[in-house]
Amino acid sequence: MYAIVDIKDKQFKVREDDTLYVPYHSDAEADQDLTLDRVLLVSDEDGDVTLGSPTVEDATVEARVLDHVKGDKVIVFKKKRRKRYRKKRGHRQQYTQIQIESLDVNGTVTSDDTESADDEPETEEPASETDEASSETDSDESGEQDEEEPSDSDA
Repeated sequence: MYAIVDIKDKQFKVREDDTLYVPYHSDAEADQDLTLDRVLLVSDEDGDVTLGSPTVEDATVEARVLDHVKGDKVIVFKKKRRKRYRKKRGHRQQYTQIQIESLDVNGTVTSDDTESADDEPETEEPASETDEASSETDSDESGEQDEEEPSDSDA
């Protein structure tokens, strides 16, 4: 089971026990629980996908803040040739490290629809198989009679 979650206008594909680096949450502290309610898509174990418009109702993702970390240093180098102008700056982006604890989908309509849709064809299929079997025997009997009738008329 996985979900696609919107965290600070960035989308992440999450599963249970995943560890992610998301944009910095200044209001979240280490070992604090977060509830992410902007779930855009949910896929269950059967492969059934529930797409939200824009979000899936009653779907939340529970996460725990592990730490606040800095990313790799990015060097910003500016230069103007022949003017003796050079600037070298570095930047390290701040991230929040979170761990996904659970994916909760409460009251999702698609799970109820798939169960009822699976039940209906099972009851119809055996009935249709018996109808097909009886129609095949009828056609075999009628086919044999058709073959015998022309031979009687020739004789």
